[in-house]
Amino acid sequence: MKSVYVGALAALLMAGTASAETIGVSMQSFDNNFQTLLREGLQSRATEVDGVKIQVEDAQTDISKQINQVNNFIAAGVDAIVVTLADASAAPGISAAAQKANIPLVYLNLEPGNVAQLPEKQAYVGSKETDSGKLAAEATCDLLTAKKKEGNAQVYILMGDLAHQASRDRTSSFKETLASGACKGAAIADEQSAVWQRTNAMDLTTNWITSGRPIDVVFANNDEMALGAIQAMKAAGTSMDDVIVVGIDATQDALAAMAAGDLDATVFQNAKAQSASALDAAVALARGQKVEKQVMVPFELVTPKNMNQYASRN
Repeated sequence: MKSVYVGALAALLMAGTASAETIGVSMQSFDNNFQTLLREGLQSRATEVDGVKIQVEDAQTDISKQINQVNNFIAAGVDAIVVTLADASAAPGISAAAQKANIPLVYLNLEPGNVAQLPEKQAYVGSKETDSGKLAAEATCDLLTAKKKEGNAQVYILMGDLAHQASRDRTSSFKETLASGACKGAAIADEQSAVWQRTNAMDLTTNWITSGRPIDVVFANNDEMALGAIQAMKAAGTSMDDVIVVGIDATQDALAAMAAGDLDATVFQNAKAQSASALDAAVALARGQKVEKQVMVPFELVTPKNMNQYASRN
């Protein structure tokens, strides 16, 4: 496993003899904010590498549609394929199809279920998801301690799509980290999946509010759900000074909410580095070069103290 952006590989591709490659890209969903950042990153990177053209398709979170897209790429004879998975469990079948056709495959962002058994000419580019949950929990505990609520806080968790390893890892590492330190007295009052969506998170948070139980913390597996929770609480007249809200991604909308005093912390996920590394890996494999099986881009904690450093990072 290799960490951080593959700069040396990028330089090699940029300096190498130009050739023409078509990369087929199947995205989990164009409607997802972070997936949009990844798509834009792939498109931007493709303009920087000579001779590379990408064809991007929207799977609309439908694994059957995604499998059809991959099969169509194979039938069209693309030089490589990049996939952000609609369902991690579909990866073995997608890997087998690409391997049979001898077409390089790179999984981006969402960890495939077969990550430890990827065939030759296949790789995964993402970030270590447990690190994001750990960073979020540490920030949450610091905030609770400052409020002297570390021993009895009521914590609510908005999970992503349960078919994604990212959702499971972010949640489990958050809970484990919170339970192992000064905030071990904090209670997980509830955890529900809002499948990464802002509107679903609004509905779930509204249900929690109307149940009448206190809400001290909302940890969301991504910023979109954190923003949905904030909208629900503000609509109910909840003072955001009384609730700690933590997300993941450091999107522009999330940074705006932080500047407004509504979002307390988030964890930067580097969409540009992930997408650039994935595109570079796909091109390298198409050109017969070897790449690391796993390329990991580090997560970084973002708070009001350092948020200005991330204003244009994604």
